[in-house]
Amino acid sequence: MTLADESEELDALTLGRRIRQVRTAAGITLEQLAAAVDRAPSQISMIENGKREPKLTLLRTIAKALGVTMESLWEAETLDERATMEIALERAMSGQTFQALGIDAFRITKTMSSEVLRAMLALHGEIDRLRDERSATPEEARRANVELRHLMRSQDNYFADLESQARELLAAVGHPGGPLTQRTAADIAGHLGFTLHYVGDLPQSTRSIADLKNGRLYLSRSLTAKGDPRTALLQALSSRILGHAEPTSYADFLRQRVETNYLTGAILIPEDHAAGFLQDAKSRRAISIEDLRDTYSVSYETAAHRFTNLATRHLDIPVHFLKVHESGTITKAYENDDVNFPTDRFGSIEGQMCCRKWTSREVFEVEDKFNPYYQYTDTGNGTYWCTARVEQSSEGTHSVSVGVRFDDTKWFLGRDTQHRGLSRHGVEVCCRRAPAELESEWRQNSWPNVRTPRTLLATLPTGAFPGVDTTDVYEFLSAHAPQ
Repeated sequence: MTLADESEELDALTLGRRIRQVRTAAGITLEQLAAAVDRAPSQISMIENGKREPKLTLLRTIAKALGVTMESLWEAETLDERATMEIALERAMSGQTFQALGIDAFRITKTMSSEVLRAMLALHGEIDRLRDERSATPEEARRANVELRHLMRSQDNYFADLESQARELLAAVGHPGGPLTQRTAADIAGHLGFTLHYVGDLPQSTRSIADLKNGRLYLSRSLTAKGDPRTALLQALSSRILGHAEPTSYADFLRQRVETNYLTGAILIPEDHAAGFLQDAKSRRAISIEDLRDTYSVSYETAAHRFTNLATRHLDIPVHFLKVHESGTITKAYENDDVNFPTDRFGSIEGQMCCRKWTSREVFEVEDKFNPYYQYTDTGNGTYWCTARVEQSSEGTHSVSVGVRFDDTKWFLGRDTQHRGLSRHGVEVCCRRAPAELESEWRQNSWPNVRTPRTLLATLPTGAFPGVDTTDVYEFLSAHAPQ
């Protein structure tokens, strides 16, 4: 019977290094130990290098020769750094990464410096990280998106724990409700132990940078016309409130982004105050995303998102939300009202073309950009009413729309609109294919160069912090750190 039969948790590598560590600490040479147990030095060397598992009888003899109990050799005795690195490298050499690179396993000798071992382990870790990163394929991204959407739908896009954290934070700074001022946002930062620093050289790939060591939060001193200084600040603080660590997968990255945006919205539009505001609007049959936006001084998109969080829980109204790029590509979506959005074979909505007859596409053709656009759309599974607006972003023009089933239209302003559409995107002849006459003339005589919205590409992680040049970030922090 071998030691492995006695303990599954103890592997030959660890046992061998423990024997070597005890032997060298006792000043016993390999030859002396071999002679004491009546074995060849090469046999003892193979045991110490993890190439052979000793039988219990031999292990008992080795322990006696070393002046220790047999049990102490497989109990949790701390190995020194050198032994730990040797074990890690031995395991790495037997793994897929070395095999895939065609690197044969080699013997780790005493003359091999610890610096060399440390460098090889660092390289192995970086290669594994890059392999994991490349495994975040578009298919994986879509699956992660679908899984998260199923979770959001199952909870009516309402997360009680995030609402509670927002409520506690606002109470801590004495916010009474209503619009959140920039001063109160700064108070929240102070409450969390951060000082604010507005700079002109923030790396282009970032909206903010938190120096956790020195409790400093850096934000850009320049803002676009549409920029809301509170949002970047609160998003940065939300990640710290939620205890986010570096994402290890696309699903982890996506979950963190959703939680950050949700908590930011819950701080800007507090549940306790907004629920009463919306319930009053429903009682007057005057629900309006514009009114929610104006009451809390937020963007239309923030108000629309926040409405989806609260509508089903507090108003008993199922809803859907769409953000569509000017190219017609859906970049964000949510629904719990059975609306039939186009999906790929994984069930993902993002990246699909929105129906040309849907409100989210029709609004781009409306000349009046200062008032909301309303439309009823007949579909294969019922009629839906939507309200939409067009907004500018760094990726181009987007439409943002919120919609409900026909029966719930009675609660909203804009229900008297005369605009109607017919969407049959579930049927190929709706708008996924061009009219037969046009297709016949141009299909073989055209070649468009596709312009993909950057937001779609940005959702795929390219590093520990997706889309961020970490060298720029670290150089920035070094330059701005207090001396």
